[in-house]
Amino acid sequence: MEPEEAYIVKNKPVILYCKATPATQIYFKCNSEWVHQKEHTVEESVDDTSGLLLREASIEISRQQVEELFGPEDYWCQCVAWSSAGTTKSRKAHVRIAYLKKTFEQEPLGKEVSLEQEVLLQCRPPEGVPPAEVEWLKNEEPIDPAGDRNFYITIDYNLIIKQARLSDTANYTCVAKNVVARRKSTTATVIVYVNGGWSMWTEWSACSSRCGRGYQKRTRSCTNPTPLNGGSICEGQSVQKLACTSLCAVDGLWTEWSKWSTCGTECTHWRRRECSAPTPKNGGKDCEGVLLQSQNCTDGLCMQSSLYQMSAEPDAKNGVGFSSAPSTDEVALYAGILTAVLMCLAVSAVVAFLIYRRNRHSFSSEVDSSVLSGGFQPIHLKTSRTAELLTTPPDLTSAAAMYRRPVYALHESSDKIPMTTSPLLDSLPNLKIKVYSSPGLAPSQDELSDPGSGGSPKITNPLLDAEIMTLRNQSLARIRDPSCTALGTFNSLGGHLIVPNSGVSLLIPAGAVPQGRVYEMFVTVHRKESMRPPVEEGETVLSPVISCGPPGALLNRPVILTMHHCAEAWSLDWQIQLKNQCAHGEWEDVVVVGEESYSTPCYIQMNEEACHILTETLGTYCLLGRSLSKASAKRLKLAAFGPLVCSALDYHIRVYCLDDTQDTLKEVLQMEKQMGGKLLDEPKTLTFKDSSHNLRLSIHDIPPTLWKSKLLAKYQELSFSQVWNGSQHCLHCIFSLERSSFRVTELACQLCVRQVEGEGQIFQLYSTLSENTQSIETSLLDPASSITTLVGPSAFRIPLSIRQKLCSSLDAPPPRGNDWRMLARKLNLDRYLNYFATKSSPTGVILDLWEAQHFPDGNLNRLAAVLEEMGRHCSTSSVPDL
Repeated sequence: MEPEEAYIVKNKPVILYCKATPATQIYFKCNSEWVHQKEHTVEESVDDTSGLLLREASIEISRQQVEELFGPEDYWCQCVAWSSAGTTKSRKAHVRIAYLKKTFEQEPLGKEVSLEQEVLLQCRPPEGVPPAEVEWLKNEEPIDPAGDRNFYITIDYNLIIKQARLSDTANYTCVAKNVVARRKSTTATVIVYVNGGWSMWTEWSACSSRCGRGYQKRTRSCTNPTPLNGGSICEGQSVQKLACTSLCAVDGLWTEWSKWSTCGTECTHWRRRECSAPTPKNGGKDCEGVLLQSQNCTDGLCMQSSLYQMSAEPDAKNGVGFSSAPSTDEVALYAGILTAVLMCLAVSAVVAFLIYRRNRHSFSSEVDSSVLSGGFQPIHLKTSRTAELLTTPPDLTSAAAMYRRPVYALHESSDKIPMTTSPLLDSLPNLKIKVYSSPGLAPSQDELSDPGSGGSPKITNPLLDAEIMTLRNQSLARIRDPSCTALGTFNSLGGHLIVPNSGVSLLIPAGAVPQGRVYEMFVTVHRKESMRPPVEEGETVLSPVISCGPPGALLNRPVILTMHHCAEAWSLDWQIQLKNQCAHGEWEDVVVVGEESYSTPCYIQMNEEACHILTETLGTYCLLGRSLSKASAKRLKLAAFGPLVCSALDYHIRVYCLDDTQDTLKEVLQMEKQMGGKLLDEPKTLTFKDSSHNLRLSIHDIPPTLWKSKLLAKYQELSFSQVWNGSQHCLHCIFSLERSSFRVTELACQLCVRQVEGEGQIFQLYSTLSENTQSIETSLLDPASSITTLVGPSAFRIPLSIRQKLCSSLDAPPPRGNDWRMLARKLNLDRYLNYFATKSSPTGVILDLWEAQHFPDGNLNRLAAVLEEMGRHCSTSSVPDL
């Protein structure tokens, strides 16, 4: 047993113990001087396991002994034991006087924050030996980040509340403690307030006056939400009134009775009146009483039929003073309707019977499907052969007809779908579809399997799984175009994936892949138009679309995806947003650069030409920009190409206007090389502003006696929207020239490209039309730049052992403040320090980002100079020279 580190608390001495076996003598040496034998306490015993002699020695160290030591080194003691086998020494055990100062270097400050806002409470504990441990109290109760994940305590003891809740309104205290004492900081009160919000307006009320002028009103309340904890009240009015006018109700009154009518054949006469003096209006009451009156006009001398006798009282239904007996016309009408209904039923029964007989006759005949075959061999089916088809085994020896034209489903001609254009068959070249003419013939399992799989398992289901096909198509795409994909296998040692000459790479730090796991990882640049995210008005695509994977892989620390962008002076005039393509193909927002918070899954470091995305989620990403002012601009790359060999009089110059990213220019160079084109001048950069002006291209100084332009106008223009939104890939225009004869073998002219009322570039074109001419060389097609995978420690500029020393030295907050925060400021990586503070090793993430920024030729001397400026001399000595 070796002596352990010890601390003297107040005036209480400490005792150091040491055991050795076998040992004949054992003593302590403190500060290079032997401790007197009298100060030792030595005990001897026999080890029960080995039977050897075991000696145990102990000494007592007082506070006075430690204080009397002068020198740069702390008080230390070492145990030395002798035996017949020789001498052995223990490690040095330091003895220090423990203390904890009373004053905190930084105490938390109270804050008032809105609901769901991020809160940062900072705390620097007092200086002490041993260093103090820190915990946080909420209303005098300890905070457990494991139990409540809304709290997070950083490596430098700061408390982060990710999204403030009403329940987080409390008093917070930072507590520092070691073996000597326990100190509390001043209490910081956090108040989470809620700003008031209006509810929905109620419906308009009825007019306040039933007759004449009044008003209607509607109300709303400041309860959505209700202001709390000093939150602002709602601005605006809670009641709205609207003038209204209600029409007064007018009750109806009867007019005077009319004169009696002449006496009729039924011995009665009539009189009537109207409810129009006045007529009821605006909801007024109707007149009460009868409209007509009748009475006997013969003083009872005329006898009336009992069936149609007039009632002295008005009828309850018709409101007049006579009965409503049925007439002969109504009886005739009802009889006619009944007769028509019976005839319709009879006709329907006859039609149904005829249809039934016709269908029965049709089913008993043969079905000839030749009219539906659409290129298939005719198949004749009879109902009587059903049993034979089910019992007879298929004849697998029959010859199959080879059908090479588009195959259609058996539907109407308007519904025919050519199966050979289906995306399911894109990855299966030279597919031959067999159509069997024998009614009992069925394809074998071998023919249903993948024609390119060889000995792979057979596919028994004719419908291929969509997800498997998607993965297979992506794999085939990567195999067909390795120039835009990098693949590699990585373990916990990490590495680097590089897409050559594209500005795209993926840094996998050591420890990102969990220990014991191996991932096959990839990074791909997508060039298809369909992969680019949709842009709204005012937006533009600023980077290529990049995928890295495998999706869903578990990572212990963030990887760094690097890609080029074309935003000019991005921090001043742009709002740049990172987009991610989800599994269903839709694009969703991830984070706006400069608006990161603790809850955002990524951090983006923007440089002048490249951006570095730190993320623990692998997927498909792209940068979109929104212009904030007319001064915002994006960089374009201009490239002019001509034919490598010209055997005709016509000569075509193609001018490309591309986003200024390496991969976009690389794609055009590859495409022109396949087309037999050559680069006529070095590509040039043009700043294109958000001024709504078009891009104008013109050609000048053509020798008039040797060449003539076939362009009718003086110039060509690309519209502002085409150039700005970046949705159209490889945007270009063509200038067509014609030489006077085949003896003309040289062309010298100028090509001007500029934004109307903006900047421009001029190409000095000189081309020789002979077959031996060479294209202008460019490093983007350099075959030597073919390294795509670096695995293990060789992938990083900083050796692993030195990285570990830097992390252990800079992660812990020292009194002078020259820790990882100062390193981030010196390296211009301090835009959002809270991201690094949430990581287990902030220094490690900063060094990873430095590696990605300066790949492949990072200057370690510059890094050593930064550490020297920070006063980290011991760290500086660890960094080797180049």
